[in-house]
Amino acid sequence: MPASHPPRIDEAMDKQPHGQESAGKAWPDVCCSPARTPLAIVAAIAENGVIGDGRGLPWHLPSDLKHFRGITMGKPLLMGRKTFESIGCALPGRETIVVTRDRAFDSSRGGGHSKAIHVAHELEAALALAQDLARAMGAEEVILAGGGNLYESLIGYAERMHLTFVDVAARGTVSFPEIDWSNWLEVNRVRPRPSARDDATFAFVDFDRRHCLSL
Repeated sequence: MPASHPPRIDEAMDKQPHGQESAGKAWPDVCCSPARTPLAIVAAIAENGVIGDGRGLPWHLPSDLKHFRGITMGKPLLMGRKTFESIGCALPGRETIVVTRDRAFDSSRGGGHSKAIHVAHELEAALALAQDLARAMGAEEVILAGGGNLYESLIGYAERMHLTFVDVAARGTVSFPEIDWSNWLEVNRVRPRPSARDDATFAFVDFDRRHCLSL
């Protein structure tokens, strides 16, 4: 597939929680209000749409981890429980909001002794908390860091995407949700030289939602 075009994202394999519709059906499109800190998706996506194998990333890309750190530093991070547990600890310099329906979830299993970990059991509460944290931190974005369920549920709220397109057809059980690429404008693309420790080549591509740009 030509590098100048986004990859075709196949039907998401990680379904949303039972009884919960995708954001595109359940909520109106993002409002793009200047009073609201933008929600930005960060994800690494294989050529076949795979983003994970249920335990973590299906590749080893230290260059992308460094890129992730640069994008997310000093910002609040929204993530699901499985994503949090796959990371295994609180990420320094960031405030993590773990979104889980499990009322018995113990964040100390992932370094929850840190004050930088918060738990939310409802999406609306998680988004409100992320906005409060972003204002307190002076952050220019709220980061949605996965996994598949949260991408599916909140993509309708996202105003930006920072994606890594990985040049492999990976094996995995979690995929990025279907997306209408006509709603997004590519604003930056970088194809760095991979390091000797990277499993594959890749491109860093940033998108803005077209509707927000027209306001």
